[in-house]
Amino acid sequence: MAKAKTTDAFQCTECGWTTVRWVGRCGECQTWGSVVERGAPKLPQVTTSAPTTKAIPIGQVPQAQQDRRLTGIGELDRVLGGGLVPGVVALLAGEPGVGKSTLLLEVAAKWAAGDAARPGEKTLYISGEESAAQVRLRASRTGALADHLYLAAENDLGTVLGHIEEVEPSLLVVDSVQTIGTAEADGSPGGVSQVREVTGALVRVAKRRGMAVIIVGHVTKEGSIAGPRTLEHLVDVVLAFEGDRHSGFRMVRATKNRFGPADEVGCFEMNDAGIVEVPDPTHIFTTQHSEPVPGTCVTVTMEGRRPLLAELQALVAPSPYQTSPRRTTHGLESSRVALVLAVLERKARIPLSQKDVYVSTVGGARVSDPSIDLAVAIAIASAAVDRNFPQRVVAMGEVGLAGDLRRVPGLERRVAEAARLGFELAIVPANSRDQSQKLPRMHGLKVVEVSTLAEALGVLDLRRSATE
Repeated sequence: MAKAKTTDAFQCTECGWTTVRWVGRCGECQTWGSVVERGAPKLPQVTTSAPTTKAIPIGQVPQAQQDRRLTGIGELDRVLGGGLVPGVVALLAGEPGVGKSTLLLEVAAKWAAGDAARPGEKTLYISGEESAAQVRLRASRTGALADHLYLAAENDLGTVLGHIEEVEPSLLVVDSVQTIGTAEADGSPGGVSQVREVTGALVRVAKRRGMAVIIVGHVTKEGSIAGPRTLEHLVDVVLAFEGDRHSGFRMVRATKNRFGPADEVGCFEMNDAGIVEVPDPTHIFTTQHSEPVPGTCVTVTMEGRRPLLAELQALVAPSPYQTSPRRTTHGLESSRVALVLAVLERKARIPLSQKDVYVSTVGGARVSDPSIDLAVAIAIASAAVDRNFPQRVVAMGEVGLAGDLRRVPGLERRVAEAARLGFELAIVPANSRDQSQKLPRMHGLKVVEVSTLAEALGVLDLRRSATE
């Protein structure tokens, strides 16, 4: 008897993975609801058609189509690379309650109100999650009212496109893409097909009209943007709105930007009046002590091209369970803290194997820059020997497994920021000597270069009690 031929009748629309039977989750990219039945491959004949507009040399493209327009919020303009480009489609994603709607309502109001340099322009705010009365109430509380700001509560894509044709706005805000649906696609609003079709339609109308579009997106419980991965490919800019709900500090981080840098961040703070930008967030991530306190150290991290100060605090206490002491971190990667603890134990001879160690950042900051290793080590060593050092000290450097300190990028800007804020001593890796020629010596800042972690602790006199 001839054996039946097995064919892969189902395929993932995201990555192309195939299977002989339908499954709810792709076995390759782990995307839910993306496996569909595929038919026999067809090669349709594509006929040529006359283009509606002729191709022109790139130098003859009108300059007006390239000019950016400021949103009126400096921190957001920094992340966007100088404002919104006509026809740009930006996706802003974040956890529920982080302040996405509040921020974009503020952006829409400032765009509609204009300023001395630019008159107000028509802005359309589409709310798919709240009624018009609820959005109006929030706008009254935050002062986001403007004559040229139009508001509509809609869930149908066709009706949204009709509002665009009627209002003719220069900026469209859609809150959110998961709540808008269309009868042209299968599934319910928020599904893979629906989100892809709605986003594609908004991209097409934005490019055709030269209208800037900002779309609000939801995130999954893992923190990634909900919906198909192609959603991020369709848009021009992807912004991540981050922040701890127990802290008022918020950060907007660009993960994709076709018209500017993709590594910039903007700082904001939530208060009773809404959301306000924070041009200098140093006071949020540091604390002011009346006198030096053991177990603290300040470092300078780089968020994109922006230097930000962060204070690290450590506490070392005897462990009641000496065979398995506790290691607790907040705002830091636990694996990097474990590495620093091992280097302190073996290379600096500071006994920590039977001690509970707690390390945290100030202000709810989340820091992943490897250059904070030296500051973490100094804070832990200071807490272990219970000795403080001069308060105005900043430390930067990546700690290696051999106890050496590795070079950090952007050292000149980091030290310049520390000098601007009045720090007196900066400890940096010794192999940064070629950069140290440019390091500022202003405001009494002294730069000390060290080659190992033990040498850095010796500069601050944190090794004297390690062997007592």
